[in-house]
Amino acid sequence: MAGRRRWSTEEILDAAAELLRTGDADSFSVRKLAAVLGTDSSSLYRHFRSKTELLRAVADRTLLAAMDGHRPEGDWKQRITTVALRVREAFGRHPQLAATWGRYASGGTGSRLVMEEVLQALRTSGLPDEEIPARYHRLAVLIAALIAAEAGVSTLTPVEYEQGMELFRVAVLGADPENFPALTHFARDVRPLGADRRAAFEELLAAQLAHIEAAILPS
Repeated sequence: MAGRRRWSTEEILDAAAELLRTGDADSFSVRKLAAVLGTDSSSLYRHFRSKTELLRAVADRTLLAAMDGHRPEGDWKQRITTVALRVREAFGRHPQLAATWGRYASGGTGSRLVMEEVLQALRTSGLPDEEIPARYHRLAVLIAALIAAEAGVSTLTPVEYEQGMELFRVAVLGADPENFPALTHFARDVRPLGADRRAAFEELLAAQLAHIEAAILPS
């Protein structure tokens, strides 16, 4: 009798990524993944010690893809902006994985490549070494939060999106001018969270980089 097929680590990660794209991290389980692969959970635990370790590996592959072929160019702000946009675009292609990354983080090669490039860019900015870790952390929190928020909008079904838009219109256009005078005044121009996400991402990132630049003492 033939034994069960032995799946490679890469094949397991491919299947896990596909399962996450059609579901989410909460509903994901090693048992479900094993069923998709036609094997048992114990065979997968030979590759990954836990569900969390597996999810971190899936998220890291997205970061690895984001950094594929990257070559540092421009000044420190351009370098950081380029990396941030690469990561945003990579998770934009797989929005379900963005929530996984935000929740479980990553410690693999992809994560190290992103961290190394941002830290190197900050070192060329003129910041003292002792300030760089804190500045890096602020950037990482901002980028991860923006990407996760955008992914949340991207994963809505068309029906859910339309329901959300209708609720937004009711909340904004139907506001009582006596109780909400400012909201009423700007109602025609206030835009929903899903509008112009890339522009908002770039502007918020640019503001954070300008804040860092302002803290650099003139030489």
